[in-house]
Amino acid sequence: MVVSATVGWETSETGTPSLAAIASDTSVSVSATSETAASETELPDQPTQTPPLRPVATTEAQPFWQSVELPGDRAPLLQAIDHSLHYLASPKAAADYQDYGVPGISRDRVWRSVQRLRQLVQTSPSSAAFRASLARDFVLYQSIGHDGEGTVSYTGYFEPYYAASSVPTAEYRYPLYRRPPDLDTWAQPHPTREELEGTDGLQGSQGPLAGLELVWLANRLEAFLVQVQGSAKLELTDGRVMSVGYAGRTDYPYTSIGRALVEDGKLAPDALSLPNLIAHFDAYPQDLDRYLPQNQRFIFFRETAGGPPTGSLNVPVTAGYSIATDKSLMPPGAMALIQFPLPQPTPEGEWTYTDTTRLVLDQDTGGAILGPGRVDVFVGSGPEAGDLAGRVNHPGRLFYLLLRP
Repeated sequence: MVVSATVGWETSETGTPSLAAIASDTSVSVSATSETAASETELPDQPTQTPPLRPVATTEAQPFWQSVELPGDRAPLLQAIDHSLHYLASPKAAADYQDYGVPGISRDRVWRSVQRLRQLVQTSPSSAAFRASLARDFVLYQSIGHDGEGTVSYTGYFEPYYAASSVPTAEYRYPLYRRPPDLDTWAQPHPTREELEGTDGLQGSQGPLAGLELVWLANRLEAFLVQVQGSAKLELTDGRVMSVGYAGRTDYPYTSIGRALVEDGKLAPDALSLPNLIAHFDAYPQDLDRYLPQNQRFIFFRETAGGPPTGSLNVPVTAGYSIATDKSLMPPGAMALIQFPLPQPTPEGEWTYTDTTRLVLDQDTGGAILGPGRVDVFVGSGPEAGDLAGRVNHPGRLFYLLLRP
């Protein structure tokens, strides 16, 4: 849930917000378990009185089918589909769907739907033929959104790359920590972030985290963002690349430091983005001591084998084709159709927004991805992906594709 601008993340922390959520007032990206990454609007978690998904009438669905295009390179989409099929055949999927509450949607129906979609993606000679098959074989289910009218807030998350050291030095002072072996027996309430690492982020060796240091970063905000994202690739001073992933967390809700900056008048609401949040702390590093401890949740890590970031379904997430949603409401592993304004860089170095419709797989979740009105899109790894993820912060719509009964 990856920096949910999460996976890998705290989205894939299997319950962390994305980087969009960092700047957001929502409690969200990661592991890709995404604490997913710099969103601006708070969408309160509202009780769902009706099912979070509703079928779209055949006549109303036609305009949506017409907006679907097969990608020029189908390989990444097929890869994401295969990851979902692997999950759907697992005991975890059987357990996840045992109490799934949307009438008519079961693991078997989702599995058959993804299988059929794989056949169509692989064999359709054109987008027109693909659309005709979709309209014939499938029903669209639309998320009711956060307003009951289908409005969904989109954010982006990514897997960051940061400089780090395998040993502490005068420059590399801010640790990431392994999971305490006795975490499951810690008394409630758990220690807060401030109690674990101090106001300055440097006191972890004085308490229950002593000896659990996994790796050290030079930049305190970057170490915090790795926690928000739930995973990262770290370029070590000796030339090696180390990958870390989510291993556990303390039992606190996610708190947005971006929203706290807005509430204190340090950032304007319409200026709330991940780049602006980073710029603020670069200009006012003393604010780190005040705002980072406000997010009391603390994330623990393990070294991974350097593979792709993994979402909450325990399968890899694919850039541009994996999303994170609230898995208590949305069908895990299912094929979805997302519609939202996608940021794209221009040759002049500016950004433009293009209304985009894309087939994706629902393969992750995030601690701040709550309710039927939140989607976090995994956009990739590295600085360019982070730049993109921090700009995904717009309303759109969300649909799922399921075979006709």
